[in-house]
Amino acid sequence: MTGAIAVGLAGGVIAGLLGVGGGVLFVPGLVIFLGLDQHHAEATSLLAIVPVAMVGTIRQDRYGNVARRDALVLGLVSLAGAAAGVALANSLSGRVLRDGFAALMVLVAFQLVRRTLREEAVPAPGGESAHTDRPQSRPPP
Repeated sequence: MTGAIAVGLAGGVIAGLLGVGGGVLFVPGLVIFLGLDQHHAEATSLLAIVPVAMVGTIRQDRYGNVARRDALVLGLVSLAGAAAGVALANSLSGRVLRDGFAALMVLVAFQLVRRTLREEAVPAPGGESAHTDRPQSRPPP
């Protein structure tokens, strides 16, 4: 039970902070600390992420950070993708599924590091930060 609490807390913080949904911590945490197999860990993570996503979205919306139209499109299209993904996951062995998850995490990490290094290498005019994301959000009401 302590493992589940630690994984849930860490996943929630990471989801709210970085917007990764917590699954990057939930799935490995459920496998390592709770001893679930890969299929059960991924399925459990999908259900656990619903309240995390809801709370994170509500809080981010208060800061004005939610692009509602984009979120609606992503959500609707993801329904079909999720159904296909579950069917595919259930046709694969736990080892293949685990290795695929690990490969995805390595690829995402590589892309984040590459993007960060590229942004730091380009000096912005006037000596300002080269950060290219949208302007700083307004504080919550």
